[in-house]
This record gives sequence, structure tokens and C-alpha cells, in this order.
Amino acid sequence: MRGFKAAVVLAMAGMLMLPAPAEAGTDVRAGVTAVRQAGSEQALRTPASVAKKLFKAWLGRDRRAAAAVATPAAVKTLFAYVYRAPDRFGGCSGNACRFVHTSVRVPGALNGILMIVSGGTVTKVYQSRHLTTAGKAARHLFGAWKAGDRNRGLEVASAGAVKRLFRTRFGGVRYYYQGCVPEKGGRSCAYSYEGGAMLMHARGSATRGYEVRSISYIAD
Repeated sequence: MRGFKAAVVLAMAGMLMLPAPAEAGTDVRAGVTAVRQAGSEQALRTPASVAKKLFKAWLGRDRRAAAAVATPAAVKTLFAYVYRAPDRFGGCSGNACRFVHTSVRVPGALNGILMIVSGGTVTKVYQSRHLTTAGKAARHLFGAWKAGDRNRGLEVASAGAVKRLFRTRFGGVRYYYQGCVPEKGGRSCAYSYEGGAMLMHARGSATRGYEVRSISYIAD
């Protein structure tokens, strides 16, 4: 009997040595702190913050810092930009963030740099292009239409030209590039197809770069 009582006493003593409720509260507070820290880290990786980090790295010509927040392809595209840096952050629409020019005229309606952010990383960069011939501008725009990529089209064309071209999807007929010819104010580049042709009206120069300002169609 004495042995049984002693065992009970020891068991009760062990129960008294269990972690106090205060320690459980500490665990809860630690969990809340971890959640807050995770939220803060997530806030630092918003599309705007990631895009700005890449832009800052580019301004400093720091490829290592750029590679920390962007894919190799995005870094390569951005570091090949031929114009001076855009001077205003144009904000983000969803995961697409823009940096625009306010003091220099560049070809295309993109007017600077557009970064696509996914999962805290810049995965693609679009930029205003300096194309030295009307034909290059026309082929670039045609390629964008074929790929279904409006942003790529805006690199070398006006918003109106892109809107008209993308009213219909690429396909259905076969297109044949016919080159460019002089016209009043610039050059006209043609793509023929069975039953008609599409004309891309380009403006600019080798020095300033060419852009497609408008599109028209003719029927046989």
C-alpha cells in the first residue's frame, strides 16, 4: 500500500512539472510573429516592388542584382535597351508594371519598358524598339500578331494600329510579305493574301527608328 501511495505522489509531481500555460501562450505569439514576418516578406515581393528592384539594378548596371529578381531572358532584354532610362513609374495593372518616358519620344505606343512579374520574379520584359527600316517594324508587328502578343506589337506600333490588327486572329489564309514602297510621309509595307492585301503604314527614319502608325486593307 505504501508503494502504491508513493507511486501516486511521484505521478502527481510529474504532472506539476508539465509546461505552464504561459509557455503555450509564448508558442502562439511566436506563430503570430512568424505569420506577420511572412506577410511582410510577401509585401516586399509585390509586382511593383519587384519591378522597381529590377529597374534600380538596371540603372546601376548591376547584372547580379538584376538576376536576383528576373529571369536571364528578362535581364538580357532590359540591358539591351537603347534609349535613355524612362523617367516615370507608370504603375502596375495586375502583374504588368510600366516605366514610361515623359521627356523623350520613342517609337511605338509602349513608350518605355513593361515588366511582367510572376511569383516574385520578372519573367518577361517588353521595350520600345529602335528598328532602322520600315520593313523591320512591319515584320516585328506581324510576328506579334501571329503570336497573339499585343504588348510585343506595341513595341513598334501605335495603339490604333495594334487595335485594328488584333481585331481578328492570325490564321485562316496564308500571308506573303511583299516588301515596302515609298508613300507620302513614309513607307507602306504590304502582306498579300488570297483575295487582298494588308498595308502597314510606317513612319520614322533610320536615326529615329520606324513605327507602324496605321493599317489598311485592299481587296482584289
